[in-house]
Amino acid sequence: MRLAKYLALTGCCSRRAATRLIRDGLVRINDRLATHVDTVSLIHTEAGLQCTDKIYVNGELVSEIEAKAYWLFHKAVGTDSRLLADLSCSLLHLLPASPRLYPIGRLDKDSRGLLILTNDGELTHKLMHPDFGHAKTYHVQVDRPFDDAFLANMAAGVSYKDVTTLPCVMSRLDADKYEITLTQGLNRQIRRMSQALGFKVIDLKRVSIQSLQLGDLPEGCMRPLTSVELTELLASVACTEADA
Repeated sequence: MRLAKYLALTGCCSRRAATRLIRDGLVRINDRLATHVDTVSLIHTEAGLQCTDKIYVNGELVSEIEAKAYWLFHKAVGTDSRLLADLSCSLLHLLPASPRLYPIGRLDKDSRGLLILTNDGELTHKLMHPDFGHAKTYHVQVDRPFDDAFLANMAAGVSYKDVTTLPCVMSRLDADKYEITLTQGLNRQIRRMSQALGFKVIDLKRVSIQSLQLGDLPEGCMRPLTSVELTELLASVACTEADA
């Protein structure tokens, strides 16, 4: 198995992140630096799949492949999605010690709503890769009422700085609230789109990713995905990947 894929399966990081770590000389196999063409050998044991080599990332021994876990989390405003131990508001401090869970993508500290937490590096790679165009839906409130031209302009794509966003799906929720579904994941995209058209976002909540819905899960709470939710999510990712 390719080393980057193995690291993703352990939950250490996504495959893309593993490729960067290998490129930057931060991964070792036993006593030597790893390269992007390295592979690892796996054996079946009572505990599951185990690697015959010792793999180190940033000097730390990588754990064996864990059973896959999939959780839904309702992030509150003020929680930082970065997993930094020295950051008091980090999501890391709200997660269980085991299994090791990582958020798929991020929500800004001043945004709230749905995060998927998992140790499935392959799913993380597929949901974050821009080529697959996975749908994410948000409910957004801006600082004043808007007209239908604003909805049309947002849906058509907005230019700011040196980018023009892809077309998206827009609908009105209230005089100053809208729902937006993106298949693009630019940094602070919704805030910057709105700002380019003269509006300031004052509340941003992600309510769905692909088939997965936030529903009525309270802020700050998490729960495992149901078998139906997981099946539908994996199927939706597979369909989108096949179309990419």
